Amino acid sequence: MSSFNKEQILEDLRNWNSIVRKYQMPNTKDAIIQLANSFSFYLALLTLQFYLYDKSLLFSALIAILNGFILGRIFIIQHDCGHSSFTRSRTANDIIGTICSICTLIPYKYWAKNHSFHHAHNGQLEFSDIGDIECLSTEAYAALGWKQKVWYRIYRNPLYLFTIGGFIYVVVYNRFAFIDSDYFKKVKRSVTISNLMFVALYAGFAYLLGPGRFLIVQFINLLFFGAYALWFFYIQHQYEHIYKSGKDNWNYVIAAMKGSTYYKLPWIGHWLTGNIGYHHIHHLSPAIPNYNLPKVHKENPIFEKHTNTITFWQSLKTVQANLWDAQRQKMVSFSEYKRNKK
Repeated sequence: MSSFNKEQILEDLRNWNSIVRKYQMPNTKDAIIQLANSFSFYLALLTLQFYLYDKSLLFSALIAILNGFILGRIFIIQHDCGHSSFTRSRTANDIIGTICSICTLIPYKYWAKNHSFHHAHNGQLEFSDIGDIECLSTEAYAALGWKQKVWYRIYRNPLYLFTIGGFIYVVVYNRFAFIDSDYFKKVKRSVTISNLMFVALYAGFAYLLGPGRFLIVQFINLLFFGAYALWFFYIQHQYEHIYKSGKDNWNYVIAAMKGSTYYKLPWIGHWLTGNIGYHHIHHLSPAIPNYNLPKVHKENPIFEKHTNTITFWQSLKTVQANLWDAQRQKMVSFSEYKRNKK
């Protein structure tokens, strides 16, 4: 069983606030460069997809493999705007975030509120279904009826989660403010406004470009984007020796360091995904713009020392992390849970 020394982590990171403070200041030049290269790549690939649509739908669709990543990069800009970390101006963040949301089809303000809740409760078992991939403990799973167990197993199955599951999350789930609590009351109306804006703009684009051409190309892009987005979000919070806890014993710093992974990728992987692989640093301080995360990582190896570092090949094993076993303090697969019951 893997274990870690909470006291040592808290001692080593007792001054984490002062360490990260200088990286929290948004840089206008870096923000403009990221906006320019992200949207120029997206629009260039989108233009090529529309051009190829009548010649070869297959080639047009293949480009979506790359454009889905670029959409993910645009989504990270939207994500940073929701944290008010992308630029120094709150108004600029809201304008940029709203423009990004037109491409990603994810309502800007509602998702940002949902994501802020996730940051405040990362790793808390009681709230795993809000802003995160829902994770049940072995005890909670055992108490379910058979229909609920079947649904949970489908929900956690990679053949669903990283295919149509991502598309459903992007295109369907975010169309409705499902969470009914006072915390989300102020932003629920924004979902309706966003939906009306999406319908109007998409209808306009469909009229100009042709309904079939526009909707098929865009939805194929969203299919790949949704799959990538859910994959990256999944592996950064679902891992065998991840930190999870009840809210009464939860610790913010431990949750950031051990409840989030560092996804070790080549530089192009980090570029395509807006540096979200430095997830442990992001959870420690969401006020750091994504374009500053590599610098934090390079200049402060203490953060990598205390997180779960995974490579691409190691990340493939995370699909077996299905249930939280409190007794063993780790995630277990459905088959391991079944063996342990005997």
